Amino acid sequence: MKKIILPLLITGMLLHASTQNVQSIQYDGMVHISEAVAKRLNEVKIGEPLDTVTVDKTIKNFFEQGYFEDVWAEENDGKVTFHFKEKPSISKIELKGYKENDKDAQKTLLQIEKGSLYDEKRLEGAKKRIIDALSADGKIDSVVEIETKKLDNGSMAVTFIVNEGEQIIIKKVRYAGVSALDSHGFDSMIANKEQQFMGWMWGRNDGKMKLAELQYDPLRIRDYYMQNGFLDAKVDEPFVQVDFDSYTAKMDYKIFEGDVYRVSDILIFQDTSVIDDLELQKIIKLEKNKPFNIKTFREDSDRIKTKIADLGYAYVQVQPDLKKDKEGKSVDVVYRVIPGKKVHIRNVIISGNSRTLDRVVRRELFLAPGDLYSSTNLKDSRNAIGRTGYFESNTIEEKRIDDETMDLIVQAKEAPTGNVQLGGGYGSFGGILLSVAVSDRDIFGSGINVGVHLERSARTQNYSFNISNPRLNDSDFSGNFSVFKSAIKYTDYTVASTGVSLGTGHRFSRFITGYLGYGYSQNAYSDVNLTDLNNTAVNPLYFQDYSKSSVTVSASFDNTDDYYIPREGMTIGQSFEQAGLGGTADFWKSRSTFGIYQGLQKWIDFDMILRYKARYNYAHDSGFLPIAERFYMGGIGSVRGYRAYSVSPTVVDSYGITRRVGGMQTFSNNLELSFPLVPEAKMRATAFVDYGMIGDQSLSEIRRGGYGLGLEWFSPVGPLQLVFSNPIGAQTGDNIAHFEFTIGQRF
Repeated sequence: MKKIILPLLITGMLLHASTQNVQSIQYDGMVHISEAVAKRLNEVKIGEPLDTVTVDKTIKNFFEQGYFEDVWAEENDGKVTFHFKEKPSISKIELKGYKENDKDAQKTLLQIEKGSLYDEKRLEGAKKRIIDALSADGKIDSVVEIETKKLDNGSMAVTFIVNEGEQIIIKKVRYAGVSALDSHGFDSMIANKEQQFMGWMWGRNDGKMKLAELQYDPLRIRDYYMQNGFLDAKVDEPFVQVDFDSYTAKMDYKIFEGDVYRVSDILIFQDTSVIDDLELQKIIKLEKNKPFNIKTFREDSDRIKTKIADLGYAYVQVQPDLKKDKEGKSVDVVYRVIPGKKVHIRNVIISGNSRTLDRVVRRELFLAPGDLYSSTNLKDSRNAIGRTGYFESNTIEEKRIDDETMDLIVQAKEAPTGNVQLGGGYGSFGGILLSVAVSDRDIFGSGINVGVHLERSARTQNYSFNISNPRLNDSDFSGNFSVFKSAIKYTDYTVASTGVSLGTGHRFSRFITGYLGYGYSQNAYSDVNLTDLNNTAVNPLYFQDYSKSSVTVSASFDNTDDYYIPREGMTIGQSFEQAGLGGTADFWKSRSTFGIYQGLQKWIDFDMILRYKARYNYAHDSGFLPIAERFYMGGIGSVRGYRAYSVSPTVVDSYGITRRVGGMQTFSNNLELSFPLVPEAKMRATAFVDYGMIGDQSLSEIRRGGYGLGLEWFSPVGPLQLVFSNPIGAQTGDNIAHFEFTIGQRF
């Protein structure tokens, strides 16, 4: 208010001599508020005497709006004019020296948009947030300067120039009073850890101090003790010694451990009985006479809450309590349950789906208007929406209406589902390729998947059209149809195929689906000399042209939470294919798949995902099993580090040429760790180990492994996976592949 003292004094002197009534009121230079709003703020009234107190209040009211740099009043023969000098707007704002390429972080730190009014208090607030963020990163002595420049058009350019301070490195962490537990276990809990040798490597402790986390680390250590039954444990705030010459630190904790408490009894009290206590006891993981675990105690509380919320009690409260017996070193665990009233869904509101139709979202929901609330149904609905692959993210907000009703607000952020590709590239299997592809997994927002693909390379030709609908007429039935013409040049032969396939599926439950399909194809071999195969170990019948008419029956289970990058859940699939219904090929195949996904965020506070995938294939020759229908390993989807389809049982012909003839059974599995690389670009990195077996009579005939790193990226042309791998156990004659890529596949 310093800037308005002089105008107020001048106004007071001008108005002091005037005792006549106000005849009119005018506003000069006012833009950001309307005259109607100004009248509500104005204490000066037409027809009333003018006094300095009323004018002073009015000017203060105007200033409180935050739009004005200066306000003053003038009076002339009963005509009062309020003059306004408005604050300039900010047309350019920059952050230099810190988070320059992180737009989301800049929004959080600055909280000032282009077009905002220039306000020094807001600038100082942004400066403080930047310094606080640097301190949270362990940087001290950071300096933030604010440069402002008035542009020719009257607006302001604001630049925050950041000089990051020094990072404190923790060289030593010592714990006094620790005897019952291994202090190395604290590292899994605390944020400020002692620097390890080669701490810059992934998985090692770099020792960088996180100042904002210092106050929470003692609580984390105490929680670790309570997970092991030490209910009386106390952990003092760390004593930190910092050497400002080297910017290194030593930390000392003083710990009182106490004794281990065992669970003596587990009691449940319901204010209103809505479920048998025995049903709740069954889901409790804490055990009597075993050491108390605070983590299991909390999880049991959540399990009880979910169990009762699934009965419709959306606002249930579970109040856990502990009754310690210090002499007996035991504890009674008590859960008080306050169910509240049953809650029904009043309305379900879909938002954020600018392209995808509402009904496509609603058909994935397990809660509808009029339904009784269920916590599990709500979670499964979120996961089902994620599994469609149509959305980048989704949340379901529970909006309480009263004690017995609520609205569900589905907020979905759409992901790109369609793309048009025209160009060329280099394929890891086919070499240089040219392709034209048009595809959309959610065409016109209908949930229908349509694709046209034309591709040609040195080793492959592929022309196809496919259309599928996962929910025919929004029912639990699905349907698909495709036609294709392809030619693939393998190591020992080329096979050309032309065919058609169609099928229908049915969703039996929210996680289990079944499928019945039919396919017919004509297949012809080339690039193989059948005369040379006579009197050799290779059966010439393998390379005879054939037709395949087959029926496929399959079932699958999928409760993952996302289509491309699941962080929880598993997938299980089993299919059987029977060929010989009119075609010359006569065989049957079994294919089994398994995958499990686990996000590690809640354990290590880092968005890492652990994946395990396994596949087992078996074929039986009922009369004629062509060589192209046998199994091969290598490449993405089996064992990386080897060229696709190159790992196979072999025979040697009379000319000494080794020929791959495929196997009758194969097993492969992969263990992967996925972690964010450039979150802003939706890019992740993956470390993996693969192992597989293949054989004709038994799986132990051929064993191969591989390891490496991968890049997972939601690129403008779709999900892109780049794989850099090395083989394990490679033998002479193996076809090694150190690089592969795929587009559009599930990671």
